[in-house]
Amino acid sequence: MTERELDVVVLGATGVTGRRVARYLAEQRPDGGWAAAGRDASRVEAVLAEEGTGAPETIVADVGDPGSLAALATRTRVVLNLVGPYTPTARPVIEACVDRGAHYADLTGEIPFARRMIDEFHEPATAAGVKIVQVCGFEALPPDLCVLLAAEAARERWDEGLSEADLEATWTTPGGPPHLSDLSGGTLQSLAAMVADPSAERARDPGALIPDEGVAGQVRAVSPISHSPRRRGDTVVGPMLPSAYINPAVIHRTATLLAADRGEDPRPFRYREGFALPGSGTTLPLRYAAAGAIAAPQIAFAQATRARPELRRRIATGLGRILPSSGFGPAPDRLEGWRWRMSVSARTTGGHEVRSGVDAEGQPGYLATARLLGEAGLLMAEDGATPDRAGCLTPATAVGTANVDRFERARLRFSFDR
Repeated sequence: MTERELDVVVLGATGVTGRRVARYLAEQRPDGGWAAAGRDASRVEAVLAEEGTGAPETIVADVGDPGSLAALATRTRVVLNLVGPYTPTARPVIEACVDRGAHYADLTGEIPFARRMIDEFHEPATAAGVKIVQVCGFEALPPDLCVLLAAEAARERWDEGLSEADLEATWTTPGGPPHLSDLSGGTLQSLAAMVADPSAERARDPGALIPDEGVAGQVRAVSPISHSPRRRGDTVVGPMLPSAYINPAVIHRTATLLAADRGEDPRPFRYREGFALPGSGTTLPLRYAAAGAIAAPQIAFAQATRARPELRRRIATGLGRILPSSGFGPAPDRLEGWRWRMSVSARTTGGHEVRSGVDAEGQPGYLATARLLGEAGLLMAEDGATPDRAGCLTPATAVGTANVDRFERARLRFSFDR
């Protein structure tokens, strides 16, 4: 890749998140070295102008045109794919990147699709020296890196692995609590795509991204996903927002990949996450009710993935019609002013405790995600900045922790027990 013209290309730069990835790259790389891509060059330029920025170069590329994708992947070190939902569109982009030797990252939360890409492209990508990194946004880069930081601290201090890890997320929002308009149409359409997927059952499987069925079965036994609200002192912990099903599969794949790197058999640990609702005893019933409200649509989604294929297709079609389209997104005044944190409390196999966390700014799903994806792309484009590892990777195994401080530019500050 040393002879590539470009370091990073943003494919889908006109979308809700893509335009903000482009803006982040413009801020970090005012000297150039990156480009924006889409089906219509004039529309890309107009949308970025609305964002108050522009790209050094605009490239015409279409997910339905393999030739344009091959040409794109030949010119750049990294392709950041923002064209979702990913199940019907992303495979040709991944194939072009593997064939032409460009690293790839996207924001999919569509776990059944991510598993198919692992089955099809892990070995070719490994042979090509290419990183294929899916689920590289708010889901699941911050929690994946937090758990890896805790695991690395445990090995450095006591030469022990983790037996359990609990992650809690909290956030404060501008103008009142989160609401449906904080979700983009792309996110909602992705849920519909997963319901219709032939492998929909994998959407709720913590071992879904581990091809070794023996190890995946151990993960399911040790670390099942639960929707039930629970208490930690006066804090009520409900299911993770926006979904309890995405991060666990990624984090368990990270542990499995790293065990293979060390030449060890995987030892699955219990991973549990949730959205924390702190408060006093007098508000406890209200907070339990809020946790139940968070859980209800997620339970409905899980039940939909269990339905017969014909019923799932009808449900997905209905959802696709009534949910906002991919062009719908949060209003600009709902993006700034957010503060959020993830904290991990872990225990080692020897009974020691270790902690890690991340504090961040910006609406998690779109503004913060755009910044962190842009920074991950810049890291992967830089020689020696990330681990010398290839294949279908997780965010943590692709980016590593050596340069985790670089995410401060994206307004994410990681911390861990030293």
